[in-house]
Amino acid sequence: MSSRLPTTPPPATGPGTPGAAGDPVRAGLRIALQALAAVAAGYAVMAVTAGLGLWAAGAADLPGGFGAVLAAVVVMAAGGQVEITGSAGSLAGAQGELTAMPLTVTLLGALAAGAVFLRPLRHHAVVRVGDLAARAAAVTVLWLAALAGLAALARHDFRLSLGDTGTSEEPLADLFGELLDAANPTVGFRTLLGPTLGHGLLWILGVLLVALLVSRASPLPARLLRHQQAIRPAASAMLLLLLAYVAVGLVVAATRGHAAETLAVLLLGLPNVSWLALGVGIGGSWEGRVEGPFGLPMPQVLDAVLRDGDGTGLSTVDLSSLAAQDARAWWLLPVAAVLVLAAALLAAVRSPAGVPAWRHALHLGVGFGLTMLAITPLTLVEARFGLSVLGIGDLGGLGGEVVLRPDVWRTAGLALLWGLATGFLAGLLAPRLRHPGRLPTDAPGPRKGAPESQGPTAGAHGPGAPGI
Repeated sequence: MSSRLPTTPPPATGPGTPGAAGDPVRAGLRIALQALAAVAAGYAVMAVTAGLGLWAAGAADLPGGFGAVLAAVVVMAAGGQVEITGSAGSLAGAQGELTAMPLTVTLLGALAAGAVFLRPLRHHAVVRVGDLAARAAAVTVLWLAALAGLAALARHDFRLSLGDTGTSEEPLADLFGELLDAANPTVGFRTLLGPTLGHGLLWILGVLLVALLVSRASPLPARLLRHQQAIRPAASAMLLLLLAYVAVGLVVAATRGHAAETLAVLLLGLPNVSWLALGVGIGGSWEGRVEGPFGLPMPQVLDAVLRDGDGTGLSTVDLSSLAAQDARAWWLLPVAAVLVLAAALLAAVRSPAGVPAWRHALHLGVGFGLTMLAITPLTLVEARFGLSVLGIGDLGGLGGEVVLRPDVWRTAGLALLWGLATGFLAGLLAPRLRHPGRLPTDAPGPRKGAPESQGPTAGAHGPGAPGI
């Protein structure tokens, strides 16, 4: 007869287990440090990208304002709102507006923050809801605190000068120019803290949610495991589709020449143009106009369409209007067909065998529609600025307007139809592309580094465990 007393298994420990070794304070500190790493990685990548882009655009020559402009670009990339301000004394007025997102900065910052956020969760099959919520809350609080600090730095004023406007042909403009210079006119920018924090909250929560949806190696709460086969293959395929369009845009931009200007576009706004090309390629549309000396770092064909209006309305940007300026724009249609079908095939091959074609169509249709519904509003651009003296506007040619608004619902609806069609076709082709006996990538089962399930007495980190 054994004299040994029954023992209780030691508590589960590991990098993702809150309260490891019965020390909640230590676990909380570890979560806080991991959240700080994710926030620091995201902002560091955004700051470096924005800094290089502004340097390539010539912003380093701004008198004492490079740091403030850099902070403003990072704030805008994280969803913040910047207000244009102006002052020209009692004789003159200044008006301005700016709404835009530098999506290269946004994309790289989101990828960095999401990757570092998911890193501590690797090698586990499931994650407790409480642990996941604590990690997300820590990242969110630190992210918003850093965003508020940047918002405080993102403010600066620049003095404007009309220069030598005196000509015998425009004596009135010459007189007003002298009056305006005497009034010491300034233009500047400020961050609107309330909208910035509100949009920043939505931004970081969206980044964390998308990171969990697209990462096929990261754990989910146990109650959501049954849904991962319907969500993750399509979600990861949509992310790869967006990145593929950015890569294609990178290749096209690299062949343009004008190294400094091209580098500025690549580092600040490449996805703005690339994802517009995706939307136009599937039949979506934008509307807008460009007036005055200002413009956007955009392809010449797009600038031509936006300046082609009669000055009172908005020009439509779609496949036919672009092709009217340059017949090569028709290539956007076959490129969209090839890349969307490739994404659909990837999602179908990564799904479990035996999923019917109609279900592939449903998954990809919903996934593509939601993707375009999310990214299309990010391409919105509205920029206006004007100076006036004694009520007479656009003095010295300093006034201008740039507007580019997406037709969100049309583009998202067409994406839904494209997803249904390509998803169904991919579902028919996927069985022929799988190797015999090959398990789907997302098939349920223990992950690398997680113990295999042993029935009701599975290890603490196995698929049958309540979670980490």
